[in-house]
Amino acid sequence: MTNAAENISVSSPFYAYLSRLRWIKRWGLKRNALDENVMEHSWEVAVIAHTLALIKNRYYGGSLDANAIATAALYHDITEVITGDLPTPIKYHSEAINVAYKEIEKQAEKELLKLLPPELQADFEALIHHDSMPEEHVRIIKAADKISAYLKCQAELKAGNTEFEMAAQELAKTIAGYRQPEVVFFMQAFAPSCGLTLDGLMRT
Repeated sequence: MTNAAENISVSSPFYAYLSRLRWIKRWGLKRNALDENVMEHSWEVAVIAHTLALIKNRYYGGSLDANAIATAALYHDITEVITGDLPTPIKYHSEAINVAYKEIEKQAEKELLKLLPPELQADFEALIHHDSMPEEHVRIIKAADKISAYLKCQAELKAGNTEFEMAAQELAKTIAGYRQPEVVFFMQAFAPSCGLTLDGLMRT
């Protein structure tokens, strides 16, 4: 086994690309009181997904790898560093747009994977290629993504921005429709306090 540190000839722009996720704004078609970028959204989805997996394991007999799910969630929107964030109303405006965008996302996944050194590509494939993830991991991350978006909408409404009223209603309906016990648990145990002020939190 060679000492890789002695002779590193690898050069990859992979993390230079990742660092640019902070410049990609979400909710581009809406007036925002509180700007949100893809990097911070990815962190929030990761911590929510991690918690959902633990709830599933501890309360509902699951055997999920919460750490693997959290890691995959960190990368769940990585393709947006190439595609940008396409707002949901546009993404699902028509079947043709939805199919075309999914194809673009898959191509972006391939392009990003190719930026990595060959020896690391297999390790990242399950993180970057959504089709390579276990179905249960995908379900947890998808639910966490919707919860994160719902909490964003609630924060906007709390700031007096009625632009997010319909999105909040639609997301609440979508989340309720998942019928995942760990999601119900999270929404009842954790979501309500997210709307508290700092003073309110200190009194809980």
